[in-house]
Amino acid sequence: MQQDLIAQARTWLAEDPDPETRDELAKLIDAEDLDALAARFAGTLQFGTAGLRGELGAGPMRMNRSVVIRAAAGLAAHLKAQGRTGGLVVIGYDARYKSADFARDTAAVMTGAGLRAAVLPRPLPTPVLAYAIRHLGAVAGVEVTASHNPPRDNGYKVYLGDGSQIVPPADGEIADAIAAVGPLAGVDRPETGWEILGDEVLDAYVARTDAVLATGSPRTARTVYTAMHGVGTSVLTAAFARAGFPAPVLVTEQAEPDPAFPTVAFPNPEEPGAMDLAFATARRANPDLVIANDPDADRCAVAVPDATADGGWRMLRGDEVGALLAAHLVARGATGVFAESIVSSSLLGRIAEKAGNGYEETLTGFKWIARVDGLRYGYEEALGYCVDPDGVRDKDGITAALLVAELASGLKEQGRTLLDLLDDIAVEHGLHATDQLSVRVEDLSVIADSMRRLRDTPPTSLAGLAVTSAEDLSEGTEQLPPTDGLRYHLDGARVIVRPSGTEPKLKCYLEVVVPVASAGELPAARAKGAELLAGIKRDLSAAAGI
Repeated sequence: MQQDLIAQARTWLAEDPDPETRDELAKLIDAEDLDALAARFAGTLQFGTAGLRGELGAGPMRMNRSVVIRAAAGLAAHLKAQGRTGGLVVIGYDARYKSADFARDTAAVMTGAGLRAAVLPRPLPTPVLAYAIRHLGAVAGVEVTASHNPPRDNGYKVYLGDGSQIVPPADGEIADAIAAVGPLAGVDRPETGWEILGDEVLDAYVARTDAVLATGSPRTARTVYTAMHGVGTSVLTAAFARAGFPAPVLVTEQAEPDPAFPTVAFPNPEEPGAMDLAFATARRANPDLVIANDPDADRCAVAVPDATADGGWRMLRGDEVGALLAAHLVARGATGVFAESIVSSSLLGRIAEKAGNGYEETLTGFKWIARVDGLRYGYEEALGYCVDPDGVRDKDGITAALLVAELASGLKEQGRTLLDLLDDIAVEHGLHATDQLSVRVEDLSVIADSMRRLRDTPPTSLAGLAVTSAEDLSEGTEQLPPTDGLRYHLDGARVIVRPSGTEPKLKCYLEVVVPVASAGELPAARAKGAELLAGIKRDLSAAAGI
């Protein structure tokens, strides 16, 4: 076993094109560090509907140039098998460690395989890449990003020519093609031959962003903005300037790209402490809103002044922003289908139904939401919003920020706030209180054990509410293809449990609906909702053994 592992590592070392990972691996081999080698060679990173994502390092279980070259070769083979030889593949990348290297390797592989490759001019938001695919008529796109993962991670996201992320069966076909790639020496990687795009595509994207706004709408909201050490600052500020909003006050410590993410433990606006600097800036600048993007700027977080909150600012939940944007679009007369994933609040369905719009529920992820026929607006509770599906068939933190700022500006002119509108929505449709129980694990078997436990012994009640029906989503439903998840319907509540597709987490999504007859009933309804959510969390934790 020991000799097999070292021999496997030596074989990998011999064809690794990266001096950094070669040095890392050589030291592990020389030290005969079997635990570290086993962690890197226990299998291969699996290519799925999220593409690839993992920790940087040497070996097939890490993100590195060898793994990326194989992934690119598999994608190229898949595209050629689909008759796309000679087609254009657009490649974008963020500012994480190795992102530029992975983008360049991908361009070289595509060029060597007889496809045309074009690389965005510098680290830019993921929505710019999603836009570029459709704008340039590409047959596929690749974005090198790990979104809001820890600093040592990177990832590889694949889009097809419709501008949407891959879904089955394409992901399985690409995975099979990757597995069929032989030695790297056989993968042609010329030194030149691809195009480095200028700013024309970026300029076209920015020129389109204000199309999400109503002509002549108020543009007075003042914002504090953080890019969370990512790539959003230059694009968002350009979009706000073009639209005529006041220039956002930047959180200077987080405004420039920095792959070390030095001021945050996790560069995700949802994580505890990630917004501390933004709130400190807001207390000095006294804006109407705080807006945050995640590092690749496809997500948008919103915070509002709230005298009852610690520090005077409150983060809105993704479901709250999702409902606010839906109500805003309805008020503007938007028609079409409103869509969300199953883990998002059922409130969107009520808003869409009352407005006479279509409504669809999909599996988790914008790869599914973006494919809804007739899509006008889509959102997911994890801070993802698609407000311009004709331009970007994916979540877009730049255009979402513009739409939030427009909504806040209109309310400001009336002497009202986003919190006032949330109250109106609750009175009209019922208070929809949501929360999440999320458990990060070191050992993935913990997640499998919890899912097995819930399947073997499903709860019959949570927080005193009877479970009226339970669905094992791995079997699929009439509306949804199979996915690893469980859904429980309760009397006045709903729970979904699933493993995260991008992080080592078990995620439980909770929703309680409390009827409200008037604004005066809201405080009591919120207290009841919070009490029920806490009880569901407690009982679900016990049932799952977490």
